Amino acid sequence: MALIDITHLGYESRLNDISFSAHTGEIVGILGPNGAGKSTILKAIAGLVETQGNIKVDGLTLDRTHKRAQLVSYLPQQQEIFWSLSVRDIVALGRAPWNFDNSEIIEQAIKACGIETFTHRKIDQLSGGESARVNLARVIATQAPVLLADEPLASLDLWYQQKVMRVLRQYADGNRCVIMSIHDLSLAARYCDKLALIKNGQLLAFGAAAEVLTVENIFCAYGVETLVDFTHNPPLILAK
Repeated sequence: MALIDITHLGYESRLNDISFSAHTGEIVGILGPNGAGKSTILKAIAGLVETQGNIKVDGLTLDRTHKRAQLVSYLPQQQEIFWSLSVRDIVALGRAPWNFDNSEIIEQAIKACGIETFTHRKIDQLSGGESARVNLARVIATQAPVLLADEPLASLDLWYQQKVMRVLRQYADGNRCVIMSIHDLSLAARYCDKLALIKNGQLLAFGAAAEVLTVENIFCAYGVETLVDFTHNPPLILAK
């Protein structure tokens, strides 16, 4: 049985009959051009918008309850925090659905994201990349079966992009799954177990990277001709 099962998801004119699933240990990458509906899918799973269809986590239908916050953690694209809290306090917020218990999990999340050297600093004193890693640590601290991440690589340099993908890989490997939106097709092909390709709120393709990221599918979604080489390790996807 899938850890999370999404069926016939719809939202106004932005999403139309989206269905896919993710199993334990999987990273599912949501791809598509700007405005395709990637962020809306994640918001729908997080319960932030009213949708049609059904979403189940471990066989349970999600609703707007405290239980949902324990089953699904959500890292939004816009990560502004308006309180001058310390880094450690921000990460600890991830334990709110569990009444802030377990300092060991908080420390593990801090170490996993490589932010242990500045946990005493205030969140509003950090760079964009540092703040992004702090917020990732916060959602990891929740330890929810499903982690949603909306473009978690957006403000990071190349080294930290690889670091974050390895952190998400480790998270999924702990009997959980990750669903993330991502723009870099090569990184998606390298790290994601499954890909969902979206255009105009519709699912064009879903499956393994080599099945989804074909020259034809990429052109259909983006209108760009590409060179796709899955014999290369890691996979190589370049615009012509």
